[in-house]
Amino acid sequence: MDTKVSARIQQLEFLLKQMDKIHLRDAAGILNVSEMTIRRDLSTDAGTLVLLGGYIVKDPQRFNENGYFIFEQQSKNIAQKMQIGKLAAEQVKEGDVVFFDCGSTIPFIASQIHDSVNFTALCCSINTFMILQEKSQCNLILCGGRYSRDNSFLDSITLQNELDAVCPSKAFISAAGVHHQKGVTCFSFAEAKVKARAIQKSQQNILVFDDSKIDKIQQAYIGELNQFDLLICNQALPERFNQTALPCLLSA
Repeated sequence: MDTKVSARIQQLEFLLKQMDKIHLRDAAGILNVSEMTIRRDLSTDAGTLVLLGGYIVKDPQRFNENGYFIFEQQSKNIAQKMQIGKLAAEQVKEGDVVFFDCGSTIPFIASQIHDSVNFTALCCSINTFMILQEKSQCNLILCGGRYSRDNSFLDSITLQNELDAVCPSKAFISAAGVHHQKGVTCFSFAEAKVKARAIQKSQQNILVFDDSKIDKIQQAYIGELNQFDLLICNQALPERFNQTALPCLLSA
């Protein structure tokens, strides 16, 4: 198979690990190709994906799953997260020790780190762990604890976990709310506790979020914006955020 076709199929397979289906139009936008190109890719690839009713799904002949038929699409802002993930993945350098938290944007970072980069990853999410374990040059540490099916998060039940023994060079932190005055927040107090600890331990803290999180305030406080060294978003922040004077990478 052509290497470009193979790369596109792999991207689509990754996306369908995050959701049950993806519209052909959205897939074309994410991969920056025409809908016809993706149609050709799927018709020439005797793989696991098929086109049904305008949606790309896992081939029901190969998988004993009914997800496409009984569940609504769960993931949101996929194109934005893919773009943010690409920019964030470029920040991972040879020899880095990187903390990955459990937010929905984080797997999009892990999937786009080049396979040749030798780095150490510390993660607290099963979803991200499953992606990173496929990278042969990644030295992988999984923080243990009680597993939450709601967010694939592992929350330590002891006073200490692996994060206490590691000093990351970089930490990717996601958020459900980013406010210029009230700081950075998420839905889960358990997650917020781990995020805050990672921020405290890391040399460089990188906040990743899409524009739907701007001006939102959720119940669990993570920290202030000035605790981050770099912001990565898919669009420019409103002027009221200028007081933070933080570097911001934009994917659009």
